[in-house]
Amino acid sequence: MTPGICSETTIRTICLDPQYELLKKMKPVKAETDLIKLLKTMKPKLNDGDFVFCTADELTGIYLQDIVLVFKEQEGFTMVVSRETADERKLNYEFVASWITLTVHSSLEAVGLTAAFSKALAGQGIACNAVAAFYHDHLFVKRQKTVADS
Repeated sequence: MTPGICSETTIRTICLDPQYELLKKMKPVKAETDLIKLLKTMKPKLNDGDFVFCTADELTGIYLQDIVLVFKEQEGFTMVVSRETADERKLNYEFVASWITLTVHSSLEAVGLTAAFSKALAGQGIACNAVAAFYHDHLFVKRQKTVADS
């Protein structure tokens, strides 16, 4: 198997990623649970690029470094990848998103952070797909034309 390429078996264990040994050695930083502190210290970061949600029955031939997110569902794998990666790999997608990272180390037990952002976005008529990761929460919102695109 080529390092960095995942099959369903390697996803279940750990993908062969050269950075995995470094990740195992990292000591977790205390995550914040207080909503007021989270909201005061967090700065949303808009990640560069367009991102899409794709599905696949298996992950064979898809490089781990090209995947932003993968989730195993009953129907198959859901992946978030860059639009460029999806186009290169001829993956089908319908939803093109901007990716916002909430740059504060929020605890997985924190209550209300993504709800506060979802509510604010909903008030503007913007759908929000929230994902919690170990260090940060991430929001995927429908891609809109921005001033930078002009």
